[in-house]
Amino acid sequence: MRFSIQRRHFKDLSEQEILALAISSEEDDARIYRSYAQRLRDEYPDSAKIFDGMAEEEDRHRQLLITLHERRFGSVIPLIRREHVAGYYARRPIWLVENLGLDRIRAEAEAMEHDAEHFYLAAAKRSKDSETRKLLGDLAAMEAGHKHKAGVLAEQHLDEDSRAEEDRAAHRQFVLTWVQPGLAGLMDGSVSTLAPIFATAFATQDTWTTFLVGLAASVGAGISMGFTEAASDDGELSGRGSPTKRGFASGIMTMVGGLGHALPYLITDFWTATMIAFVVVFIELWAIAWIQNKYMDTPFFRAALQVVLGGALVFAAGVLIGSG
Repeated sequence: MRFSIQRRHFKDLSEQEILALAISSEEDDARIYRSYAQRLRDEYPDSAKIFDGMAEEEDRHRQLLITLHERRFGSVIPLIRREHVAGYYARRPIWLVENLGLDRIRAEAEAMEHDAEHFYLAAAKRSKDSETRKLLGDLAAMEAGHKHKAGVLAEQHLDEDSRAEEDRAAHRQFVLTWVQPGLAGLMDGSVSTLAPIFATAFATQDTWTTFLVGLAASVGAGISMGFTEAASDDGELSGRGSPTKRGFASGIMTMVGGLGHALPYLITDFWTATMIAFVVVFIELWAIAWIQNKYMDTPFFRAALQVVLGGALVFAAGVLIGSG
């Protein structure tokens, strides 16, 4: 038998329950900040110190709230958490945030403080009891103080040089884990599938058959590239990051690269589908050159020449084979 949690509305909570909710929220946020610090400690030690300090601030505020609760309501604190209250601000699961990079973690922490402050201010406005209004106003002031404290901690532990160095390291890790494998996959999917797709197209002039060949080539190449990338390097010594992430980036982009010029053959008219596929190929090749220029510091025209020339040769091979 399954039981569902019946959420209560904030307006129905007693003052004691509001205080208990604030205590559990401060405790959860402290845990989140410590998780961020642990995640960042090896690669970004200065940022880790900031989150350690913010966790300590949450602990102090939680203790202050507990002391207030004991004075007003006794030592037994009701069990009430965010998920028990309808409309209460939620926190994203830690595993959805901590793997998205340094900038995302910083932005998430800022949003956490803003959400808490906004909630307490809104709750204070809805309260008709003067003492409850004061309590909620104090909580809002505490959350606003968190943001100020974060700025102070950043000044203490993260000067401009340290932040710039961490940002460069984060950018490098993003390139190694996502951009390089994804770019390799996009190049492989876009270029290697040109020959079989256009050879089939010009040999049969049957759009459905061409689409099926393109779909099979794209999916097969994507699976192959994904497993190859994931198995080639565990990332421990090279520092290229999680093999699972790299495998997904490479495999998905390989499949996307091939499907780009296979999907037009869902159009029943052969020449219409083929002309659209030509345009898609052109866009794919220039996109590859742009990515190389932006993330790999390859001069744009040199990247374009390499990619377009290679793609043109493979394309020509497919057309010649199919036409013959």
